[in-house]
Amino acid sequence: MAGSSTADPFFFDLGDPRAYVEAERLIATDPSREWIPARSDVVLRCAHEGDALREDVARAVARLDLQPLRWPDPFPFDSEEALLAATYARSIGRVVAFSLAAFRQAFAGGHPLDTDHVLIAASACEMHPRAVLKALESRRVREQLDEFSERARVAL
Repeated sequence: MAGSSTADPFFFDLGDPRAYVEAERLIATDPSREWIPARSDVVLRCAHEGDALREDVARAVARLDLQPLRWPDPFPFDSEEALLAATYARSIGRVVAFSLAAFRQAFAGGHPLDTDHVLIAASACEMHPRAVLKALESRRVREQLDEFSERARVAL
């Protein structure tokens, strides 16, 4: 996908519901956009901010006519494994398919992206579970995610 679009890349964290909405919008409006997994801080500083985020995301989901939102428990959840899997998926040309499946596991299915749900998302796009598990432990995949995360910080 790299270089297939002149638009800025779409940096995303699989634990961020705003990125989920943007991913669903992009797949419909700009399918050639470059997708790059990157860590972000999805921090809810207070219950009020969490409520506002949930309301904003629910309105966006309704506008896009997506499946009803189901919030994972807990939320926010640790998305590190999912991001490592997405980084691996990017290296084999499956970042969009994997990321959409993972986002949907989290925000349409209501599942935090633990190892089991990462593997379910991976299987939805024909990624072998052993390869994914190996990638989760790979120093190179972690370094690549670190690089992507730094690029996202600089770009934003």
